[in-house]
Amino acid sequence: VQLVESGGGSVQPGGSLRLSCAASGFRFGTYWMYWVRQVPGKGLEWVSSISTGDGSTDYADSVKGRFTISRDSAKNTVYLQMNSLRPEDTALYTCAADPGYWSGDAPLRTDLHFWGQGALVTVSS
Repeated sequence: VQLVESGGGSVQPGGSLRLSCAASGFRFGTYWMYWVRQVPGKGLEWVSSISTGDGSTDYADSVKGRFTISRDSAKNTVYLQMNSLRPEDTALYTCAADPGYWSGDAPLRTDLHFWGQGALVTVSS
């Protein structure tokens, strides 16, 4: 099983980035996909989720209206489009997968089945 993130980098406040997470080794279409972020020295923070089937989405209040999660089953890839980025969005962004629905503000590593290594996003002027 692999989840490989890409698309991280440095951007000025107000800018945009699109993260990708390529999945392999499991039935992508049957797994909920999640984006989680972590600031160094702090705990994990849930950012967004997308369901199987109809692709229903959910967002943390801190990113709602600025970030968009999507998935492409043909490419086994989940995306996170991040617009109007703020310095407080600076973090390591990691995608995760689980066959079930998880809800909360701060997942533990044991809450979700598979995890990627993360992509660093830095928002600074």
